[in-house]
Amino acid sequence: MCSAGAAACLSDRQRPGPPQLSFTIDDTTLSASKADTVSGTVRASDTEGLDSVWVSVDSIVKGDDAGLQRSFSSRYRFVVPAGRTRGSHIPLSFAARDISGFRVQRDTYVVVVP
Repeated sequence: MCSAGAAACLSDRQRPGPPQLSFTIDDTTLSASKADTVSGTVRASDTEGLDSVWVSVDSIVKGDDAGLQRSFSSRYRFVVPAGRTRGSHIPLSFAARDISGFRVQRDTYVVVVP
């Protein structure tokens, strides 16, 4: 039974929060002896709409305007120069921000092989 105000009869609304973010990496290893690429797909979604999505590899950052869409998907590709030390980790970061300013970030790495 509802209490005195009509607002008390409404169901709980969904609380705002950060976007949902997922990604794929086509190959998790890089060649130490030649230039190689890090590539894959990044996906984000948010019920309020997305502002932007970024991918960074090492210190290179690329961003996309998500156009206030509720879902966004994009391919990414970074060229990594040769000469990295075998066994070293190259950091990757994926981030998305919604129109309310909530932000999510996921970090991982790829490994340099001979």
